[in-house]
Amino acid sequence: MIMATACEPHVDFTVLDAASLLAIALNGTVSAQGGPETTRPRVVTGAAVVGAWRSQDGVVKLQLRRDGTYAGEVAGRRRPARGTYLIDGESVVLRDDSGLQTPVHVYDGELEMAGHRLRPTPV
Repeated sequence: MIMATACEPHVDFTVLDAASLLAIALNGTVSAQGGPETTRPRVVTGAAVVGAWRSQDGVVKLQLRRDGTYAGEVAGRRRPARGTYLIDGESVVLRDDSGLQTPVHVYDGELEMAGHRLRPTPV
């Protein structure tokens, strides 16, 4: 809903709760480098994505398990993300417990999710 004031006729006063902010953080698909790279694989296999992943700044952590489930954390968020994942061609689709679907793209051994590049983390 957009509300207008006398001073600023086009100000959006939308208030987002924590769940909405998490959805935004986990659902974006724009790369930090401005778009997808051309060297990505055509098909992703389970072996390529299973394991622990982390953004370089530590803001996003993701654990993809062999059984098709995942657990994730975003710094500053109280509720961890968890659910199942499906491999779809050159992407992985996360589906959380609420039904929200988040695309994760695989590029040169890294995952790209919501503008964050995730790298494999040694366990």
